[in-house]
Amino acid sequence: MTAARWEHFPHEADMGVRGIGTSKAEAFEQAALAMTAVITEPSGVAAREAVAIRCEAPDDELLLVDWLNALIYEMATRGLLFGRFQVTLSDGGLDGTAWGERADVARHRPAVEIKGATYTALRVARENGEWIAQCIVDV
Repeated sequence: MTAARWEHFPHEADMGVRGIGTSKAEAFEQAALAMTAVITEPSGVAAREAVAIRCEAPDDELLLVDWLNALIYEMATRGLLFGRFQVTLSDGGLDGTAWGERADVARHRPAVEIKGATYTALRVARENGEWIAQCIVDV
Protein backbone atom coordinates (compact mmCIF):
# COMPACT_ATOMS: atom_id res chain seq x y z
CA MET A 1 0.00 0.00 0.00
CA THR A 2 1.28 3.48 -0.82
CA ALA A 3 1.20 6.68 1.20
CA ALA A 4 -1.68 9.15 1.09
CA ARG A 5 -1.36 11.57 -1.77
CA TRP A 6 -3.22 13.86 -4.10
CA GLU A 7 -3.10 14.51 -7.80
CA HIS A 8 -4.71 16.56 -10.54
CA PHE A 9 -6.25 15.25 -13.73
CA PRO A 10 -7.12 17.34 -16.79
CA HIS A 11 -10.66 18.24 -17.80
CA GLU A 12 -11.18 20.81 -20.58
CA ALA A 13 -11.01 24.28 -19.00
CA ASP A 14 -11.52 23.03 -15.44
CA MET A 15 -9.37 20.86 -13.16
CA GLY A 16 -9.82 17.42 -11.66
CA VAL A 17 -8.82 16.89 -8.05
CA ARG A 18 -8.21 13.44 -6.65
CA GLY A 19 -7.38 12.36 -3.13
CA ILE A 20 -5.97 8.92 -2.44
CA GLY A 21 -5.65 7.40 1.01
CA THR A 22 -5.73 4.28 3.13
CA SER A 23 -9.12 5.38 4.50
CA LYS A 24 -12.05 7.24 3.00
CA ALA A 25 -11.45 10.13 5.43
CA GLU A 26 -7.81 10.35 4.35
CA ALA A 27 -8.88 10.43 0.68
CA PHE A 28 -11.24 13.34 1.50
CA GLU A 29 -8.36 15.18 3.22
CA GLN A 30 -6.11 14.59 0.22
CA ALA A 31 -8.82 15.79 -2.20
CA ALA A 32 -8.94 19.04 -0.21
CA LEU A 33 -5.14 19.36 -0.50
CA ALA A 34 -5.40 18.76 -4.26
CA MET A 35 -7.96 21.56 -4.42
CA THR A 36 -5.64 23.92 -2.54
CA ALA A 37 -2.85 22.96 -4.94
CA VAL A 38 -4.95 24.25 -7.85
CA ILE A 39 -4.68 27.68 -6.21
CA THR A 40 -1.24 27.64 -4.55
CA GLU A 41 1.41 25.35 -3.10
CA PRO A 42 -0.24 23.78 -0.01
CA SER A 43 3.05 23.54 1.93
CA GLY A 44 3.32 27.34 1.70
CA VAL A 45 0.10 27.84 3.68
CA ALA A 46 0.66 28.18 7.44
CA ALA A 47 -1.77 26.50 9.85
CA ARG A 48 -2.58 29.65 11.85
CA GLU A 49 -6.36 29.52 12.00
CA ALA A 50 -8.67 26.50 12.39
CA VAL A 51 -12.13 26.40 10.82
CA ALA A 52 -14.60 23.65 11.76
CA ILE A 53 -16.81 22.30 8.99
CA ARG A 54 -19.83 19.98 9.28
CA CYS A 55 -21.52 18.41 6.26
CA GLU A 56 -24.26 15.84 5.76
CA ALA A 57 -25.27 14.06 2.57
CA PRO A 58 -27.10 10.87 1.56
CA ASP A 59 -24.01 9.28 -0.06
CA ASP A 60 -20.21 9.55 -0.16
CA GLU A 61 -20.06 11.29 -3.54
CA LEU A 62 -22.42 14.09 -2.50
CA LEU A 63 -20.58 14.35 0.81
CA LEU A 64 -17.29 14.94 -1.04
CA VAL A 65 -18.84 17.75 -3.13
CA ASP A 66 -20.40 19.29 0.00
CA TRP A 67 -17.02 19.13 1.81
CA LEU A 68 -15.10 20.77 -1.01
CA ASN A 69 -17.80 23.42 -1.56
CA ALA A 70 -17.83 24.20 2.17
CA LEU A 71 -14.07 24.77 1.97
CA ILE A 72 -14.50 27.00 -1.09
CA TYR A 73 -17.14 29.01 0.78
CA GLU A 74 -14.88 29.44 3.82
CA MET A 75 -11.96 30.50 1.63
CA ALA A 76 -14.10 33.08 -0.19
CA THR A 77 -15.89 34.55 2.83
CA ARG A 78 -12.94 34.56 5.24
CA GLY A 79 -10.18 35.36 2.74
CA LEU A 80 -8.28 32.25 3.80
CA LEU A 81 -6.25 29.54 2.14
CA PHE A 82 -6.04 26.10 3.77
CA GLY A 83 -3.04 23.80 3.82
CA ARG A 84 -3.96 21.14 6.40
CA PHE A 85 -7.15 19.12 6.87
CA GLN A 86 -8.60 16.56 9.25
CA VAL A 87 -11.78 14.63 8.46
CA THR A 88 -13.93 12.23 10.48
CA LEU A 89 -16.74 10.42 8.65
CA SER A 90 -19.80 8.77 10.17
CA ASP A 91 -23.16 7.64 8.70
CA GLY A 92 -23.65 10.33 6.05
CA GLY A 93 -21.87 12.99 8.09
CA LEU A 94 -18.49 14.68 7.93
CA ASP A 95 -16.82 16.58 10.73
CA GLY A 96 -13.74 18.35 9.48
CA THR A 97 -11.21 20.94 10.43
CA ALA A 98 -9.26 23.04 7.96
CA TRP A 99 -6.19 24.96 9.08
CA GLY A 100 -4.89 27.89 7.14
CA GLU A 101 -4.11 31.57 7.00
CA ARG A 102 -5.17 34.77 5.29
CA ALA A 103 -4.39 34.76 1.60
CA ASP A 104 -1.35 36.87 0.80
CA VAL A 105 -1.21 37.51 -2.96
CA ALA A 106 2.51 38.37 -2.92
CA ARG A 107 3.49 35.26 -0.96
CA HIS A 108 0.92 32.66 -2.06
CA ARG A 109 0.70 33.84 -5.69
CA PRO A 110 -2.76 32.32 -6.30
CA ALA A 111 -3.08 30.88 -9.81
CA VAL A 112 -6.89 30.81 -10.03
CA GLU A 113 -10.05 31.20 -8.01
CA ILE A 114 -12.12 28.05 -7.61
CA LYS A 115 -15.82 28.67 -8.12
CA GLY A 116 -17.12 25.30 -7.00
CA ALA A 117 -16.82 21.53 -6.86
CA THR A 118 -18.99 19.80 -9.46
CA TYR A 119 -20.60 16.41 -10.02
CA THR A 120 -18.46 15.83 -13.11
CA ALA A 121 -16.15 12.79 -12.80
CA LEU A 122 -17.43 12.47 -9.21
CA ARG A 123 -16.27 9.27 -7.58
CA VAL A 124 -15.60 7.91 -4.10
CA ALA A 125 -14.53 4.28 -4.19
CA ARG A 126 -12.14 1.69 -2.84
CA GLU A 127 -9.73 0.52 -5.53
CA ASN A 128 -6.69 -1.76 -5.20
CA GLY A 129 -6.71 -1.39 -1.40
CA GLU A 130 -6.85 2.43 -1.48
CA TRP A 131 -9.67 4.94 -1.25
CA ILE A 132 -10.10 7.43 -4.07
CA ALA A 133 -12.16 10.64 -3.77
CA GLN A 134 -12.34 12.80 -6.88
CA CYS A 135 -14.32 15.39 -8.83
CA ILE A 136 -13.88 18.32 -11.18
CA VAL A 137 -13.60 21.83 -9.73
CA ASP A 138 -14.79 24.81 -11.72
CA VAL A 139 -12.02 27.42 -12.04
